[in-house]
Amino acid sequence: MSPRRSYDQYCSAARALDLVGDRWTLLIVRELLAGPRRYTDLHADLPGVSTDVLASRLKDMERDGLTTRRRLPPPGAAYVYELTSRGRELLPVLQALGKWGEAELGERRPTDAVRAHWFALPLLRALEGEGVVEVRLEEGEFHLRVDTDSGPVYGEGPAPGEAEARLAMDAATCEAIARGELTLPDAVRDGRVTVTGDGTLAKTLREV
Repeated sequence: MSPRRSYDQYCSAARALDLVGDRWTLLIVRELLAGPRRYTDLHADLPGVSTDVLASRLKDMERDGLTTRRRLPPPGAAYVYELTSRGRELLPVLQALGKWGEAELGERRPTDAVRAHWFALPLLRALEGEGVVEVRLEEGEFHLRVDTDSGPVYGEGPAPGEAEARLAMDAATCEAIARGELTLPDAVRDGRVTVTGDGTLAKTLREV
């Protein structure tokens, strides 16, 4: 395990960056906001990270109390990584960083990797209320847990139970929302997002 590097500055921002300022660390947090993930799943959804760097970051994050590693019971019997309560407290940090970075997105480049669940955080910022929202994009499906106090923030695939709302949109619409060029209510009004479901969130979106 690599020794912890430090800015050696008595400043809370510097202390925070001692823990999460290394390349890939916050993106690992983004992936683990979905709940427990196997190493192979993390590596697949972090294109560009080397196996050595990913392993090193995960060890550092476990040492610093941001993640834990545990073995699933049979028949899974695989090791998974998950965020601690301290690690989950980084959600608003990622949300603020994502909001600040909207202006840097621009149009998607041919070299840009994309995963459907990477749109979870910008859509979460656009939703108000409480409950599970299922989202269907051209790249795939995922679900969000809006206004959750603990546990996974999103998950891949359809909602595990009844969703408060189901949203369907094309890639261009979702990218425009992620860039801050289009609000979710405006996209619904313009017919660019289809909303189904009988929950409060669905009714609210249809009434805006």
